[in-house]
Amino acid sequence: MRDSFGFGAHRALVVTDRVSAFDRALGLVPDKGAVLNQLAAWWFAQLDALDIAHHLVDVVHPNVALVRSVDVLPLEIIVRGYLTGSTTTSAWHAYQHLDRKICGLEMPEGMVKNQRFDHPLLTPTTKEAHGDRPISQQEILQQGWLDPYAAKSGKSAAALWEEISNTAFRMFEMGQRVAAERGLILVDTKYEMGVAEDGSLVVVDEVHTPDCSRFWLRDSYEARLEQGQEPAALDKEFIRRQIVEAGFDVRSNADPSTYVTPQILAEARDRYLDLFQRMTGTVPDLQPKQSVAEVLTDLRTKAL
Repeated sequence: MRDSFGFGAHRALVVTDRVSAFDRALGLVPDKGAVLNQLAAWWFAQLDALDIAHHLVDVVHPNVALVRSVDVLPLEIIVRGYLTGSTTTSAWHAYQHLDRKICGLEMPEGMVKNQRFDHPLLTPTTKEAHGDRPISQQEILQQGWLDPYAAKSGKSAAALWEEISNTAFRMFEMGQRVAAERGLILVDTKYEMGVAEDGSLVVVDEVHTPDCSRFWLRDSYEARLEQGQEPAALDKEFIRRQIVEAGFDVRSNADPSTYVTPQILAEARDRYLDLFQRMTGTVPDLQPKQSVAEVLTDLRTKAL
């Protein structure tokens, strides 16, 4: 969860320790903000090799990223490599309750939870005040979700959507490859994008962090799948699973935070740190030399 502050042509994104799931705030995971901010920066650097534009300018504090201001699309671009999930917008929920259909796509018959798709699926959702909802490519174009952004980019909405899709699949392929080299599986992920002043498509928010992606351990995946067990994971899905296993009904209006314990949040911290170290081969900076407030004041002074 991020706080955003504008400084002219740039913004400062403060990545906090707050954690949410099922569209509700759940509490604080210690050091989560620093881990996510620095891991996202590491992945943005990987995008440079793919010549994919992103918004990151600099990491100015363990928890703060200085980024370009862009017009952010009102859509989340989700790429799914496996049939899984625990929310009502997940592929697994759609498989069980919505005739195997998600975002206008029909998933194959005879699959089991956590099984790999033959080909990744792109399943966008809207970003709306009352919550996300799955939407198909056809609905995106028919309902004009991209029209103002397409006009700014100088493309048709269909051409812009094609660029968005291609960019998402390229990032996902790279992410899966890099994760596999480190003994991990990038299961699925959420991307956000925007259009810059020059009309170019830009990746924003975060990339391949444990908050926006699922990561499983490769070495135990097959055995656990055969035994009907959940894969060993290093991501926020751990928190969701713990809440559901404690009795939370994902289709209810109950408050999921009542199922969260300090032990769950502490274990989530350990998993986030484990993922960071496996992925980057380093440890995150958890000891800032300045406070977030001091950094924001410096940025504001420079902008003036």
